[in-house]
Amino acid sequence: MPQLFSETRLGPLVLKNHLAMSPMTRSRAIGNIPNELMAQYYAQRASAGLIITEGTSPSPNGLGYARIPGIFSPAQVAGWKGVTEAVHVKGGKIFLQLMHCGRIGHPLNLPVGGRILGPSAVVAAGEMYTDAEGMKPHPVPEAMTEADIKSTIEEFAKAAKNAVAAGFDGVELHGANGYLLEQFLRPNSNQRTDRYGGAIENRGRFVLEVAEAVIQAIGKEKIGIRLSPFGVFNDMPLYDAMEADYAWLAQQLNARGLAYVHLVDHSAAGAPPVPDSMKATFRSVFKGALILSGGYDAARAESDLAGGRCDLIAVGVPFLANPDLIARWKHGDALNAPDMTTFYTPGPKGYTDYPVLAEVG
Repeated sequence: MPQLFSETRLGPLVLKNHLAMSPMTRSRAIGNIPNELMAQYYAQRASAGLIITEGTSPSPNGLGYARIPGIFSPAQVAGWKGVTEAVHVKGGKIFLQLMHCGRIGHPLNLPVGGRILGPSAVVAAGEMYTDAEGMKPHPVPEAMTEADIKSTIEEFAKAAKNAVAAGFDGVELHGANGYLLEQFLRPNSNQRTDRYGGAIENRGRFVLEVAEAVIQAIGKEKIGIRLSPFGVFNDMPLYDAMEADYAWLAQQLNARGLAYVHLVDHSAAGAPPVPDSMKATFRSVFKGALILSGGYDAARAESDLAGGRCDLIAVGVPFLANPDLIARWKHGDALNAPDMTTFYTPGPKGYTDYPVLAEVG
């Protein structure tokens, strides 16, 4: 049988196959609390070797989008427990992605008292959807004080503990796609002059301190991180030293012993490609597992696994539209087409109602 569909290990975990379901915002968490509909959605996709959940905020301040879940309240922990139990009953493994949106948000999407924070008071280009008033320009974020930085790191550590209490097998830190961790890494959004700004050793400090706090909270074998070098989403322009900066970060993450690095390449969606040299650097420098994602089909996934370029392949939209993607890829069956109009709308349509092969046939 091809390697793609064979068992593999991720730290102490045995995975059913080499395929991960990518984290995908789905905006079904009414009141920012996970619910039964979400449990059904993830359980439908438990044939993935590893499920990585949608971005989930460690803090009221991180809830940048409408209807995204959190993991900072007892109700949220209880809601997620229903999700993990549903996935585990089907033999799946599931990591919670911790996503603090930082400057990518709007006060209308935050609870009372929530703050739009960033490394610096630099507004992101673009707009944010709000249920209350539709599209609104991104606001100017508050530049985080050192006290804000300390409390946010503590929020990540507490969120990781909450995730384990909710039954997750681990957590993924979202250091990609223009959210708070990447906002510290990138020089356009981080214009600080203190020990968290300037050279990459300073811009990378927040990411590494978050990782260290989460390691102390739940153990390094339960932690991965998602990165998007050469990604431009959410106003993250390219800059000359990017490859060198991320090579440095690969060394630092390796030294801390994380379970995996998840590199995302958005070129299939029109972003600049991640150079092969950048992927090769992570493969050689980082000794944990490497997950690659971005526009994969079964043949390309099998090729990259067979070539030793990575340990797991993460797939997004095909899993969204095909709960039984593993079976379809294994047998060469046609895939359901995704309905992009329902990606972020509340309710079951375009969420839990995609047909599986038994229903089709």
